[in-house]
Amino acid sequence: MKTEKTIGILFIVGAIGVLVAYTFLTIIFDYPNILRQETGIILIKFHEGGNRLVWTWWAFAILGLPLLEAVVLIGQKLETKFYFIRWATTLGIIGLFIQMIGLLRWTFVVPVLANNFVTGNEMTKEASKVAFQVVHQYGGVVLGEHIGQLFTIAWTIMMTSAFAQTQLFPKWTIWLGYIASIIYLLAQTELFATVILTIPVVGMAGFLGSTLWIVWLIVIGVTIRKLKLD
Repeated sequence: MKTEKTIGILFIVGAIGVLVAYTFLTIIFDYPNILRQETGIILIKFHEGGNRLVWTWWAFAILGLPLLEAVVLIGQKLETKFYFIRWATTLGIIGLFIQMIGLLRWTFVVPVLANNFVTGNEMTKEASKVAFQVVHQYGGVVLGEHIGQLFTIAWTIMMTSAFAQTQLFPKWTIWLGYIASIIYLLAQTELFATVILTIPVVGMAGFLGSTLWIVWLIVIGVTIRKLKLD
C-alpha cells in the first residue's frame, strides 16, 4: 500500500474516531456544556455516568492515536520540500500528545474525585472540589486546551500552507484549513476568561473550530489517498 493511501486512511480513521467519542460524550455527559456548571454538579454528574462514562473518556483520548502516525508520515513525505515541515511535525506530535494526556485525567483522576465527593463527608467534599478545580485548570485548560490546541493549530496552519504550495489540493480545502484554524484560535478567549474575567469570549469558537478542524482532517485524508506527494 503506498504511503499516501496509508496517510489518508489514518487521517480519516483518527478524525472519525475522535468525532464519534466526542458526540457520545455530548449525549451521555452534556459535554462541553457541563463544564460551565458548578464543580459539585460536574462531579455528581460524572459519578452517575459510571464506568460507561470513564471508558468513553478513555476512547476519546485513545481513538486519536492514528492521527499521530499520520502527522509523522505526512511530515516525512514533505520535509524535503519545505524547510518548516520538521517544525510543523514536532508541534503536531506534541500538540496531539498533550491533548491526550489532558483528556486522560477524566479516566484516571476525576473518577476518584467524583467518588470522594459523592461518598465523603463535608470536608472531603470541599477537598474534592478544590482538587478537581486544580486538576481541571492545569490538565485541561493549561495542557489540553491551551498548549495542546495552540500547537495543533500551528501544525494545521503550516501544513495548509505546504498543501497550498504543492498546488495538488483544491483551493477550498486550503481555505477550510485556514478558516478552521482561525476560529479554533478564537476559542482561546474562553480559556483566558477563567483568569481574566473581563476578556471578551467567543462562545461557539471551540465547538465550531474543532468541528471544522475534524472535517478538514477527513477531507485531507480523502484527498491525499488520491495523490502522489513525491
